Amino acid sequence: MSDTTQPPYSVLFVDDDEMSRNHFARAIREDYCVHVASSADEAIAMLSEYGSEIAVLVTDFRMPGRDGDDLLRQVAQEYPQIVRILVTAYADKDMLLQTVNTGDLFRILEKPLRTETVQEVLKLAIARYTERETRQQRLLAMDETLAFLAHELNTPLAAISLFARSVESDIAEQYDPERQKEIGHAATAMLNNAQYCLTLISSFWATVHKSGGQQSGSGSGLREVKATRLIATLLDTYPFAGSQRDWIRVDVQGDFIVRAMPNCVSLVLSSLLSNALRALGGSTAPSLHLEVVGGSEPEIRVRDNGPGIAPEIKERLLLDPVTTHAGTGGHGMGMIFCNRIMQSFGGCLRIESALGAGTTVTMGFPSVKSRVHAAHDKASPDSQVVWK
Repeated sequence: MSDTTQPPYSVLFVDDDEMSRNHFARAIREDYCVHVASSADEAIAMLSEYGSEIAVLVTDFRMPGRDGDDLLRQVAQEYPQIVRILVTAYADKDMLLQTVNTGDLFRILEKPLRTETVQEVLKLAIARYTERETRQQRLLAMDETLAFLAHELNTPLAAISLFARSVESDIAEQYDPERQKEIGHAATAMLNNAQYCLTLISSFWATVHKSGGQQSGSGSGLREVKATRLIATLLDTYPFAGSQRDWIRVDVQGDFIVRAMPNCVSLVLSSLLSNALRALGGSTAPSLHLEVVGGSEPEIRVRDNGPGIAPEIKERLLLDPVTTHAGTGGHGMGMIFCNRIMQSFGGCLRIESALGAGTTVTMGFPSVKSRVHAAHDKASPDSQVVWK
């Protein structure tokens, strides 16, 4: 298949009239995944199950029980990322003003609904949703990346600090007094710089969390993200050059939820996409497949038909700073960084390649079984978290 198995965005339509629900679903189902509900309570129940997928809520105002205004208020509070649209057949100005002010409405549609109008408004609503999601994902990506970098830098900096102390205290009897003095000054400078970096990381990390990081770590900030959604968002925002987007196919063999650091996973995916596109630059018939494989051991594969990688370089890519793009500014740290991100939450990165036969990079995610064990270990009162 050339794209994901279902439209990347979902719309929830709420109306107590069954005929209205059927007409709405028929009008947009070719472009969107449609969920329908007959009441506010049914809509909330549906959001509890599909809230991470739904981009737009369209609700009638007049319904038995809780009306659309009440639903909009609850959704605005519990699902702020969803773009909200009100449908009404009533021209009550005071009611409309109150609803706009309390429900943070994107648009108001008047009955009877016209297909062309609905499609145009939904297109604008999806653009608003994508803009919000991109901004939020960037903030969360910064939060997750800082956490990863802080973890990765703490250990080597602490080791440098300890080594500096050791050098500072063990230089006696090895060199003449002048040389001892020089080494002592170097060790002191090393120690001071390491301690400065450790302090900087600690204070910066604390500042990030005080200013907004806690929000992203709260229940409302964490939303389940499916692998196909990550890919769809990447393809929507990546700065493709020329016809590069036409080289790409998305093959889905079962979707799955990216549960650990989805924004860092997006960084890895973006880096792998960039490498593949660069490798395909000189190909006569470039082809790039992004494959999503669900199941007990989920994977995302980036498969290209480029020139491939020499065995001696492939064996070192995830371990040493080697690069196949030195002539264009490559420094070889990207794959190491990507590998460290995947390993940090129990995943892995695998590379299969041969000269003249293309390259496949596989992002392996923790299996369901390993996640269950991890959750059990975390819940155990005797367990301890150790940063190595």
